[in-house]
Amino acid sequence: MLIRPVPFDHPDAVKLNDEVQAEYHVRYGDGGDATHLDPDHFRPPNGAYLIAYDEDGAPVATGGWRSQDKNDEGNEDGDAELKRMFVVAAARGRGLARRILAALEQDAREAGRTRMVLETGTKQPEAIALYTSSGYAPCTKFGYYRFHAESLCYAKAL
Repeated sequence: MLIRPVPFDHPDAVKLNDEVQAEYHVRYGDGGDATHLDPDHFRPPNGAYLIAYDEDGAPVATGGWRSQDKNDEGNEDGDAELKRMFVVAAARGRGLARRILAALEQDAREAGRTRMVLETGTKQPEAIALYTSSGYAPCTKFGYYRFHAESLCYAKAL
């Protein structure tokens, strides 16, 4: 697998974002994640967006981080917020999410971020398993969904 940085508005990123939003809708019935994201959020040095491509050049996995500092949504200074982690169904079980997560953590660390944070939901057991097995622990809720009962937030020191 080739993992490379791309802009959040790259056609492959848009395609995978549409797929993850459709999966969120199936799981939660709410049309997908309503968190506002902008391509500028993922531009270095304040963020990164990665896509993994298979041996045929097809985009099969994605994830990004964006800088967050202390705000009224519960973030703290030095946060790097993980967004849009996703692996297409046909490529799951190959460790792609774990590889992208490690690359994003390293990139955020090199950018001077001190904590990686993420929000997931109760209907995403695979994500919960990935994050807890990668050293993430529950943290104070933050972000758009911080008041939703199905929201779960995790953090890991970088």
